[in-house]
Amino acid sequence: MKHDTPRILAVIPHYNHETTLGSVVQAMRALDLDCLIVDDGSTAAARTVLHQLAADDLRTLLYLRDQNGGKGAAMKDGFRYAAAHGYSHVLQIDADAQHCFTDAQKMIQAACEQTNAMICGNPIYGADAPKSRLYGRKLTNFWIRINTGSRNIPDGMCGFRLYPLVATIPVLDEETIGERMDFDTEILVHLFWRKVPFIWIDTPVRYRQDGISHFRAFGDNVLISRMHARLFLQMVWRRLFPRTRQGRA
Repeated sequence: MKHDTPRILAVIPHYNHETTLGSVVQAMRALDLDCLIVDDGSTAAARTVLHQLAADDLRTLLYLRDQNGGKGAAMKDGFRYAAAHGYSHVLQIDADAQHCFTDAQKMIQAACEQTNAMICGNPIYGADAPKSRLYGRKLTNFWIRINTGSRNIPDGMCGFRLYPLVATIPVLDEETIGERMDFDTEILVHLFWRKVPFIWIDTPVRYRQDGISHFRAFGDNVLISRMHARLFLQMVWRRLFPRTRQGRA
């Protein structure tokens, strides 16, 4: 059944990816989407590029965070901005141009057909994917299956997805969601617990040889481990005392 066309804002969390950001913005604007670049405390040189992108196109918007707070913190600001300005959905896409831009159209089409669904990229990796990333994702996906009791979240870390704000904003208001690399996984689990329907779109992911990663091997792995432990304890509590969650799940 068809629904009203959703009003979608493309939110691009950005931290010193000014060499690739322009191609991401161009691809989203080619889909006739408004774009919000949420800059998470980049250098002055990087911000010069951002200001130029915004100056060149009135539908490319810029939100500047004073200090680096992490990808999750940037996305939370993007969600709040979208909700305050009348958008119904947020399309999250990374600034490093590793995602397949044309698959955003498939996500938009899926959202048009089921406006309350969470639309997620299901990443297809090539030979260029770092082995350490693949192993880390397998571990995260294992814990997602434990914490949800389901295999309906095949990947919890891909940063290419389309959120319905009617379901997302209450999660931000009522739950503790990580603000760095733990964000992508944690918010998905909470949306799943609230019985939001999920749609998965297979999408290739590429890793550039000259690509810049902001993943902190020690710090972010500690955060992700704590996040899985937190979700596990919440899962146990939900199963022991299900009636206490009725108003929030």
